[in-house]
This record gives sequence, C-alpha cells and structure tokens, in this order.
Amino acid sequence: MENLDYSVLLYYCYAEIKDPEAYREEHHLFCVENNIRGRIIISSEGLNGTVSGLKEDCDKYMEYVKSDPRFAKTEFKVDHFDKHAFAKIHVRVKPEIVHSSLRHIDPNLRAGKHLEPAEFRALKDQDDVVILDVRSNYEHELGHFKNAVRLDIDNFRDFPEKVKALEHLKNKKVLTYCTGGIKCEKASAYLLEQGFEDVYQLHGGIIKYGMEADGADFEGKCYVFDNRVAVDVNKVNPKVISKCHCCGTISDRMVNCANPECNIHVPICEECGWKYEGACSDECKEHPEKRPYDGTGYYQKNTNGYNPYKGLHRKPEKI
Repeated sequence: MENLDYSVLLYYCYAEIKDPEAYREEHHLFCVENNIRGRIIISSEGLNGTVSGLKEDCDKYMEYVKSDPRFAKTEFKVDHFDKHAFAKIHVRVKPEIVHSSLRHIDPNLRAGKHLEPAEFRALKDQDDVVILDVRSNYEHELGHFKNAVRLDIDNFRDFPEKVKALEHLKNKKVLTYCTGGIKCEKASAYLLEQGFEDVYQLHGGIIKYGMEADGADFEGKCYVFDNRVAVDVNKVNPKVISKCHCCGTISDRMVNCANPECNIHVPICEECGWKYEGACSDECKEHPEKRPYDGTGYYQKNTNGYNPYKGLHRKPEKI
C-alpha cells in the first residue's frame, strides 16, 4: 500500500491585511521552521496558497493560519501524497491573491451564492442552468465538467472581456467553477456586477467536488499548481478527454516542451515524448538550447545552494 505521509493543502482567504510585508515575513518564518514548502501569495486583500509537508507539520500550519482572527474562516482542501509536492517555499507579496483585472471587487461584500458539492451536483443538469468554467485554456483542456461553457482565455485577467459574449445567458442560472474556488469569488461577483442575476459558485472548487461528490461528470483530470501537475477527480464515470499536442491521440500526460524558450505546457503522449525528445514540434526538437529529456517532461529548477531563509529580512533567533 502506498505510504502517504505528506499532506497537500490548497486554500485562500479574502481578508484585509494592513501590513502585507510584515505578515509575509512572519508567515515565511513559520513555514521554514515547520518544513512547509509551496507557493503562498499575500496581499492587502488576503492570502492564497498551495503547500505541502508531513501531515503533522501541515496540521500545525492549518492551526497557525486559522488561529489568526482574520483568517479563521479559511477552508483547507487536504489531499495526501507520498512526498513533498514542492521543492521550495516561496512567500510573496503581490497586489492581488489571484491575478485579475478586477481589483475593485471585494467578494466579501457581494459574490455568487456558494454551492456545496452535493448541491452543485444536484443542480448542474437542470434545463435552466449553465455551467461556466472560469479557468484558463490549458486547465480546462485537460479536464472540465461535462457540457461546461469554456472560455478561450490564457489568463484569468482576460475573463471580463469574455463575459461580453455571455449576454445570452443572463436568463439562466450560472454555476461557476474553478480548481479550488478562488477565481470564482471574483468571477461570480463580476457577473453580478454586469447584470447576471442568478449566479452561483462551486464552494471549494473541483478539488472539493472530487472529495465530497466523487467527481461525477468531471471529464479528464484536474490541473493543479504543484509537482503533481494533474490529479484524478472522478470516481464515478471517469474518462480521458485531452489529446496529444503532437499526434492527436488521447493522452493526459502533461509535458513542458524541452525547448526552454517555448516551454509550452501541453499533453504529449509517451510515444511522441520520445520521438520529439520532449519537444512539442520538430522545430523545438532542433533548438540549440533544448533540455535533455528523461521521459517525464518535467524540468526541476536547480536547487543547489537553496536557502529556505532567502527572502527573510529578519534572521531567525539562534537557539
């Protein structure tokens, strides 16, 4: 039986942080001292993170976050893995906790109605309902809900422009969804701002839906932002929907092009992976800077000399 001693946590919380830099410093130090790795974004509007660590360390981390009254309402999606899902810890201050062009929106004031996974599953197939995927192309091409409306966007900041083409859906119940719920907070709020009246969001996103509703009718895999890249969601009626970028055969094997100047992240089947030596095309295969292909299509950045305290202005006290 696989030994799953590590937890992978996905979470976010919209809450005012008056001094993001000071909190970043404190948060980073806690992560280092408790062997937490991952990517955490802190801004004046809240925090957003995906982290990994031993189960007991992740338990301490969740307790640490929720012990702060500002983040007491934070809901963690907890998965399990056989190792760290990240090689490093990065805690950064940014203008938003998810990059968008909707900085004026505060989801705590107005957003779509939260639907728990069971409620979403019961509602999604009704005649007056449309399911709206608010993620980027590379995410929904790997996996999406059956019959979902998928937008042609490379980045979430393009979402407002695409809403203009959804005017005909204003008389429908619009059910938004994303990976963990964070994009839906602002996406659903923006839809309401634009005159959509019956707007909902899948609370906890695809990840929670897989955990609590067995992922029914989610086709393909869910793209995640850690070293696992893609995770299974559907335990009821699973199917692979993504196709190899090179030959078009069904494949959910995500690869970064071996040409670092391209680095496109797409499905490439194992046969084409070896045929093109990890590249996405003949042109990239012949690129002089092409990285050696080891069969995975994953290129970990060099961690030699990695210092987890890098970025801390305050040195830890000596014991």
